[in-house]
Amino acid sequence: MAERPVYIPDYRSELLVETRFVEFTWHPGMAPSQKMKSVEELHHAAVEVGVCCHPLEVSSKSAEELGIKLSAFNLSVKTEKQGREFTVETAFQASKVFQNGGPFKELLYGSSIAAKKDPRLKQSGSLIRFEFFGASWSLEPKTAFYDWLYLNALRKNKWAIEQLNDYDSFTDIEFNPKKSINCQAYSVALFKSLNGRGLLDDALESQDSFLEVVGGRPMNNANENTLVQSCLI
Repeated sequence: MAERPVYIPDYRSELLVETRFVEFTWHPGMAPSQKMKSVEELHHAAVEVGVCCHPLEVSSKSAEELGIKLSAFNLSVKTEKQGREFTVETAFQASKVFQNGGPFKELLYGSSIAAKKDPRLKQSGSLIRFEFFGASWSLEPKTAFYDWLYLNALRKNKWAIEQLNDYDSFTDIEFNPKKSINCQAYSVALFKSLNGRGLLDDALESQDSFLEVVGGRPMNNANENTLVQSCLI
């Protein structure tokens, strides 16, 4: 058995994203087919216990094309001036500043896999901040910079936004909150929450406005391991 978070947009309370941990049968192995089986088990368990009604896996292991395209490795944007394309993943990795190096800006326009595996990311000391197109971001709030990157990219991919209306919750089978911090499924839930509240444009107007709208609220209830009692409509 394993346990993974399910992220649910919250449109009413002070909370922006509700986090519910679900226990399910894990299918071991690195093969994509095994990961997809685990996703199916997670979604079945989440619906069965009333956490959600229509979950979407946001990763390359998703059974839905939308979920695959929304992976940070695939979700991309083009620069307005040069028309060059980059993904959320390459932007995130290319923005890291370490004690002994970075940012490694040349990673921005390469492949997501190459950016993720660049050895300098592990050989340059402790991460101290992010720098992206002249703007500096601190490490707190912990997921702020990643979420800001992802939400800006998603907003530019309007084809995806309408399709998100078919789903009430989001998962990422690869994400383990005990080992990682940033999660693309959480970012999608945050996007839906802000968009549903009419706060998205205000939040993405600038870095300061994002930190004011998002950073001033509890990011999620990840420390509460309770279940939602009814499905969201």
